[in-house]
Order: sequence, then C-alpha cells, then structure tokens
Amino acid sequence: MAKLPEELCKASPMRNTWSFFPSLALIAAGFCSFGAYAQVAGVKPVIAVMQPKVVVVTYFEVGEDTGDRPGELQFWVERDHLDRKIEVPGMTRAVRTNAAGTEIAVTVGPGNIKPGVNLMALGADPRFDLRESHWLINGIAGISPADGTVGAAVWTDFVVNGDLAKEIDPRETPVTWSDGFLSLDATMQGDTKGGAGWEDDVRRWSGDEARANRRGNVIRMNLALMRWAYEMTKEMELPEDAAMKRLRIQYKDAAGTKDGPKVQMGANMATEIFWHGAKMDAWAHRWMALETDGVAKLGTTAMNDSGTMLALQALTKQGKADWNKALLLRTASNFDMPPAGVTAAESLASEKHGSYTAYIPALESAYAVGERVVGEWMK
Repeated sequence: MAKLPEELCKASPMRNTWSFFPSLALIAAGFCSFGAYAQVAGVKPVIAVMQPKVVVVTYFEVGEDTGDRPGELQFWVERDHLDRKIEVPGMTRAVRTNAAGTEIAVTVGPGNIKPGVNLMALGADPRFDLRESHWLINGIAGISPADGTVGAAVWTDFVVNGDLAKEIDPRETPVTWSDGFLSLDATMQGDTKGGAGWEDDVRRWSGDEARANRRGNVIRMNLALMRWAYEMTKEMELPEDAAMKRLRIQYKDAAGTKDGPKVQMGANMATEIFWHGAKMDAWAHRWMALETDGVAKLGTTAMNDSGTMLALQALTKQGKADWNKALLLRTASNFDMPPAGVTAAESLASEKHGSYTAYIPALESAYAVGERVVGEWMK
C-alpha cells in the first residue's frame, strides 16, 4: 500500500479531473491530507523513515505516559519532550518520539519474553531505521546488600537468565545441596557446567564486544562502551532520602551498605519470577558465578534484560540494529532480601511494586545517569 505522493496530490491536471467527480475528489483529498494509504499503479510505496540517534528502552509504566505517578518511561517522555505517539503493530505500548524523531522511547515489559517480542516488532516496522541507533536500556531493580544499597546506579556488564535451569523443590533436595537449582547439563548440583559440551566457558571470551553463549542464557554487554559510560558518570551524586538511609543501616553488617548510593558496575540476574529472601540471594550469587565461570559479579536482580538483548542480537544479525551500541543501566529500588530480624515474607510485603522504599529516587537516578550518556549520543 503506497501513500499518494505529494506531487500527485498537487498536480493541476489531476485536480481538474477530480473537479468533475466530487466523490472521487473527496476520497483523494482524504488520502492526501490525512496520510491514508492506497495502491497507485506504477508508484512505489513512499514511507517516511525515522532514524533515531537514541532508543530508550524501559519495561513498565504505572498508568499514563505523563502526568501521573511515574513508571520507568514517564521522566523520559516529559523531560525529553517525547510528545508524539506512534502505534507499532505487535508492540504493547505506543512508541514515544521527539518532534525530530532523533530520540524515541519504548516500554516493552514485563518479563523476559515480552521485551523480545516487542523489540522484534519495532525492528520489523519499516518506519524505523535503527541501524545506527544507540540503545539505553534502563529500569529499576533489586540489589543485594552484599553488593550495594538502594538508590545505586549499576552499569551492567553481564546478563544471566536465571530461569534456564533444572529445579527441584527445596523441600525435596538432598541435604548437601545449597538450593534446588542445577545446570541444564547436570544431574547433581556438584556436576561441572557444560558436561554436554554445550555451554561456553566465559573465561575464554576475548575482546570487549557484545556476545552471548549458545543457549543465550549468558550475555555480555559491550564492555568498552560500558566502561565509557561508567567513567562519564562515576562521580555523580545520587539521592538518598531519610527512608532510604533508615533502611540501609538495618543492613549494617553487609558489605554493600557501608555508604550511600553510588554509580557502580555489576551483572544482572534476569528471571521471570520476582524472588525474595536470603536463601534466594545466596542462590543468585552462586548461579551468577556458575554460569559465568566466576567472571561476573552480581550487581542487580530484575526480570527483563536477557529477552531485550537477545532481540537486539537477532536484529543485529538481520542488519537492522547494532547490539554493540547498547548500554544497560539498572537503579536499585529495593533490597532482594530482608534485614536481620525480619522474615522474607514480611520484607516482601513491605516493598510493593510502585512504592518501593527507593522507588522515586531510583527513577530519578535512572534518568539523571542515563541522560548524561544520552546527551552525548544526541550531539
């Protein structure tokens, strides 16, 4: 289907013809004025193509894109004037863009599956040329008190999909097991990863470029780009209000809570299940070390990023994007386990979605730290 080209709409011979057929003139005026589409013999399709310098990827919005309690998208829309909405077939929320089309933002969650589906739909839309676009993937996350505090901003080096595993209910596991999880290649928890010759040894990965293992459950971001972003932002002061500080000092014996929030680096554990508690925290640290062969250190916990990065890898292979131009920023809104004297259930109940202790500060940090990088890309 091709839009009637501007020269066809303005041609006076055609206008004279339409003057004798009022109903045809009305239809033609609709095509020309409102961008409707029609087949025109001998005329190739004319599609306005947007070439954004930056694509901002977020995962959820609480309500509307503007004007109410914010989710991950809202500050980007309001502060970067992403006033236009473009509906894309296959995406669950409209694309937001600035007037020039140089910056767009999308919301593609929750979970790991929906981001992949949404971003493949975006890449398939002929109105967007994403081959030279930079990608800022950002969102709030959980954090272990061993690794940092709420309000921290973590540039991500590795993403591990914690769902791709074997699991036995912990009530039925052997007493020697630390948890109920084991590698897909294993029959016992002590088995070496990659026994079937399938998993890559991350210690042998050379270079800095983006990379994924054959299963796609271990993904490395572009390390050079990540270090560039970290160096640019590492001295930024991040907010810590009274509630955040009161919560932080409840974890006084933890390694990551000695100081207030800061910009740091670390890996992300992406699971479809929102888990919580000290035993799951211990599993996440163990699993990160297992799947990355001891290379990566846990930074944050979330639900989405392996789906996003695998979609960008696929679009890169199709020549429609470049996943080496992607950065992943996670800001901590809550701890992934309770402080001493509080049960996991009590802690989970006190930290509700949309009202975590550091919810608004984490959103502010995601925008402030992310915008510094976006500003460089937009020059």
